[in-house]
Amino acid sequence: INLHDYVGDSFTIIFSHPGDFTPVCTTELGAMAAYADKFAQRGVKLLGLSCDDVQSHKEWIKDIEAYNKGKKVTYPIAADPNREIIKQLNMVDPDEKDASGQNLPSRALHIVGPDKKIKLSFLYPASTGRNMDEVVRALDSLIKASQHKIATPVNWKEGEPVVIAPSVSNDEARKMFPKGFQTVDLPSNKDYLRFTSV
Repeated sequence: INLHDYVGDSFTIIFSHPGDFTPVCTTELGAMAAYADKFAQRGVKLLGLSCDDVQSHKEWIKDIEAYNKGKKVTYPIAADPNREIIKQLNMVDPDEKDASGQNLPSRALHIVGPDKKIKLSFLYPASTGRNMDEVVRALDSLIKASQHKIATPVNWKEGEPVVIAPSVSNDEARKMFPKGFQTVDLPSNKDYLRFTSV
């Protein structure tokens, strides 16, 4: 897989895992398969990545699908035995090593934008599985922010109000957000906290 060609002009989630046939990774890749439709609805591509070889991935996918009650793994899992990609993407675990003493991939996840730049990274210790609902929430925030001059506040979920970027003046905001916006009255008397819907 050529990474740039694969990303194309889409948002892409690239997620590394320490190893095939390991318990946390099996649950995570199963969850990615279960969430694949949600990502596809958003036009988002998925790409798994580890240092195990392609044959190992093919055998392991059978376990993932069995654990996941038959939900198929429809996304590619790239083999990176020389650790070139994980090093370029800073997905190397500094502490976890394989039997030969080489560093393993970390439990990392990057959301890459259509401009092929990393927009967000999650890094989990080997002992902690990812939270797919948080991945979806963060992805929705990134997509919205790429379409409008907004940001999403703490604990934001799809359908809830967003905040207008500080770089947008009130006059510009009136044009950009025809539904209007609400400015929070704060002791500083600065009108920087403005909520709207998009």
